[in-house]
Amino acid sequence: MALPYLFEFWAMEHQLPPDGNWRSWVILGGRGAGKTRAGAEWVRSEVEGASPLDPGRSKRVALVGETMDQVREVMIFGESGILACSPPDRKPKWEASRKRLLWPNGAVAQVFSAHEPESLRGPQFDAAWVDELAKWKKAEDTWDMLQFGLRLGENPRQVITTTPRNVDVLKKILANSSTVSTHAPTEANRAYLAKSFLEEVRTRYAGTRLGRQELDGVLLEDAEGALWTSSALEAARLDVAPELGRIVVAVDPPVTGHKGSDECGIVVVGATTDGAPGTWRAVVLEDATIAAASPSEWAQAALDAMVRHGADRLVAEVNQGGDMVESVIRQIDPLVPFKAVRAAKGKVARAEPVAALYEQGRVSHLRDLGQLEEQMCRITTQGYEGKGSPDRVDALVWALFDLMIDPAAHWRRPQVRTLG
Repeated sequence: MALPYLFEFWAMEHQLPPDGNWRSWVILGGRGAGKTRAGAEWVRSEVEGASPLDPGRSKRVALVGETMDQVREVMIFGESGILACSPPDRKPKWEASRKRLLWPNGAVAQVFSAHEPESLRGPQFDAAWVDELAKWKKAEDTWDMLQFGLRLGENPRQVITTTPRNVDVLKKILANSSTVSTHAPTEANRAYLAKSFLEEVRTRYAGTRLGRQELDGVLLEDAEGALWTSSALEAARLDVAPELGRIVVAVDPPVTGHKGSDECGIVVVGATTDGAPGTWRAVVLEDATIAAASPSEWAQAALDAMVRHGADRLVAEVNQGGDMVESVIRQIDPLVPFKAVRAAKGKVARAEPVAALYEQGRVSHLRDLGQLEEQMCRITTQGYEGKGSPDRVDALVWALFDLMIDPAAHWRRPQVRTLG
C-alpha cells in the first residue's frame, strides 16, 4: 500500500528537487504540467519523518497563494494537493478556524493570501510553498514579506510553482544565484490529462506566444521600451491568411557560414495590393530562419520558402556579402526574381517605421512565429537587448519595406487634366 505514496518512484524529472544548497526552487510549467503535485509532495518531504510521529526537516511551513480560497481549494484540498498526496497515517488535519494544517508529528503549515502581504509580517518559517506567484497583483510586496519570515533552521527553503509570466519579481528570483529551476510543458503530463483538453488547447493556442507561455511554460520577456509587445502581437494573430496580391521572401545572410555564425534570417510576408499602398495589409506567413549554415544551404532554404508560398521576389541584404549574396542564389536558380537591399541606417532606425505599421493595425501574424516574436519584443529604442543578432527581425523588416513602405514612398496619384 506504500507504493502510491512514494513520489520519487512516480515523479517526472521536473517534479523532483535539484541537488545542491539552494534557497529557492522554481518549477516553471504549462497548464496541467504537474506543478501543484510537485509542490505538495515537496511539502510532504519537508515535514514528514521516518515514521508518522518522527520530526521532518521542517516544522513550520508557509503556504502562500493568490487568495485564501485558492490555497485551500488547490494547494490543500485539490486533486493534487497536500491532503490527496498524504498517506492515511501521516495525513495532516485541516484546522479551518486557525487557517492551518497540523501533522501528527506536530509540524504546522499556515495559510496566507497574496492579497494581504502584511499578514506575513511576524510569523516565521523554515519552509514555504508559493503557488502561481506570476499572477499575483501584490507579488513584490508579498514575496518580500515572506523572505523576512523565512528565517528558521539551518537552511530555510521555498518552492515556487508557477506558469511563467513576464513579471519583475519572477525574473529577479530566477536571476538570484541561490535559485534553481526546473521546467516542463503541458505535454509532459499528458498521461494524466484528458485527451479532449490537449486537443482543444493545441488547436486553439499552438504556435502562439500565449501558447508558448501557458502550454510550453516558457518565460516570454518584453524589454523595457520595446517597439513591439507580446499583447500587441497576440492581438494581431490570424488563423488563415486572406488572399494576397504579393508575397516576398526576405533574407538576412550571416557574415560567415560556420558553427559559430549567427542564424540566417529568412521570413516570408505577403500583402494585399488592392487600392492605394496606404490601404494595404500585410501578413507574416512563415519564419523559415535556419541555424548557422553555408551560403548554399541558406540560399537553398530561401528558395524553398519561395516555392512553398509562391513568392514573386527574393529580397536579400547585401551589406556583408555584397555581390556574393546574389551570386550564391543565382548559382542555384539563375532566373529567380531578386532584389538586393543595403542598410544605410541602424537596426532600430530601420525597424521603427515597420513598428509603426503594426501600431496602425496593418500587419498580422499567422501561428508558429514564436522565435521571431521573441526577438521583436527585445528590440527597443536603445537597441537589441537579446543575445546575438536579431536576424529574424532584420529579415522581417526588409520584407515589409519591400511590400509596404517602398511602394508608399514611390506611389503618386495620377494627375487629372480638364479638357476644354
